[in-house]
Amino acid sequence: MKKLIALMLTLLMIISLAACGNNTSKETAASSAPTAQATEAQKETAAKTSADGIDIDLTAMSATMVYSEVQNMMLKPADYLGKTVKMAGAFNVAKENDQRYYACVIKDATACCAQGIEFVWEGDHAYPDDYPAQGDEISVIGTFTTYKEKAQTYCQLKDAQLTF
Repeated sequence: MKKLIALMLTLLMIISLAACGNNTSKETAASSAPTAQATEAQKETAAKTSADGIDIDLTAMSATMVYSEVQNMMLKPADYLGKTVKMAGAFNVAKENDQRYYACVIKDATACCAQGIEFVWEGDHAYPDDYPAQGDEISVIGTFTTYKEKAQTYCQLKDAQLTF
């Protein structure tokens, strides 16, 4: 009986850890064969530009759609280059080798997984004095770009306007 309980707990732990895992084979299969409706919806979203010049307004989407759209931005960044993106989420800062990276982090509908986009705030700002506290809710509007660092491609919102 103890072995059965231990086995069940182990399986439960494995399932919970894999729930938000990055299973590229499933993502690749899902993204390589999208439904016609999903493809049309993505094209419509990317094609619409609001009166204030925003191409993709993630603040007007449901939590599931926002998370999906950000995931799509990470998988197919070329489709979003030059687009003006508006998003809201939690402020996050990371430091690596004397370089700070600032991001707006969005959680999925169940709040178990998070996806973020780095941003570069337009103007001259000093951290931490001019920035919000870690985890504070922010809104960012910027131009979607990519850059390479150590052979890795990263996405960011450049020339961003930040409100908090």
